[in-house]
Amino acid sequence: MTPLLRLDNVSQTFNRGGLLSARRIDAVKNVSFTLAANGPEIFALIGESGAGKTTLARMVLGMQKPSSGTLEFEGRAIATVPGEARRKFMAKVQPIFQNPFEAFNPLKRIDRFLFLTAQRFGGAARGAGAEAAVDAALERVGLSLAEIRGRFPHELSGGQLQRVAIARALVSKPHLIVADEPVSMVDASLRMSIVNLFASLRDEMRISIIYITHDLATAYTISDRLLIMQDGAVVEAGDARAVLSAPKHPYSRALRDAVLTLDSIGLFAAKRSSSHVIENGDVQ
Repeated sequence: MTPLLRLDNVSQTFNRGGLLSARRIDAVKNVSFTLAANGPEIFALIGESGAGKTTLARMVLGMQKPSSGTLEFEGRAIATVPGEARRKFMAKVQPIFQNPFEAFNPLKRIDRFLFLTAQRFGGAARGAGAEAAVDAALERVGLSLAEIRGRFPHELSGGQLQRVAIARALVSKPHLIVADEPVSMVDASLRMSIVNLFASLRDEMRISIIYITHDLATAYTISDRLLIMQDGAVVEAGDARAVLSAPKHPYSRALRDAVLTLDSIGLFAAKRSSSHVIENGDVQ
């Protein structure tokens, strides 16, 4: 079966500076992984700032072309998707960004963005069809169209606005969501509720999620697999709980030891198995 997403030795190189001070920056170095089409999962990309996570996400979203390597979605090279096929690709692969206040134009009402998504990517016509699609997506994240209709971004809290951003991504019924640090700017009291929402999207809506984070506590809680990056390269990958419980690479161990203790891992594992929500160990 054709994979949902396949990366094979994907690299991204930037040249910075002028003729006399030009320097090469290897932002992503030979990254490979595959997401299966028949088994939705939460796949975490973990690393500190500058590790290459966001650059990799931009390539998956088709916002940047890789310098080398193969990057395919449902068997087709992402960088070469043209015209109408491009619109269909964008409907199937949806982003959720770190700062919800930057994701929406502050001078436009929130519902406008949702209706435009429903019409352009969700196949809904104007009127009742678009409203039904938008309301269903909002209900999925614990909101309703009645709550947000006519409101501007500044009239919502950060947590509400990030849930609206998730709803907007759901309107087109995507196969893959790329979530770049989606809880880093959300209050700790709401962080785990959003993380658990991602788990329900995987389990109930069968959506795969690339979860980009430096928060190992939430990654341990919901991720199926993970990939740890340092300076653009993969240093460790595998089952999320196995890697974080006993990391092998020195960078992985240092990263884990900085934020997770054996006690906190035990607490997360216990809470995860009993489906309870905790905030112990959250790292900003």
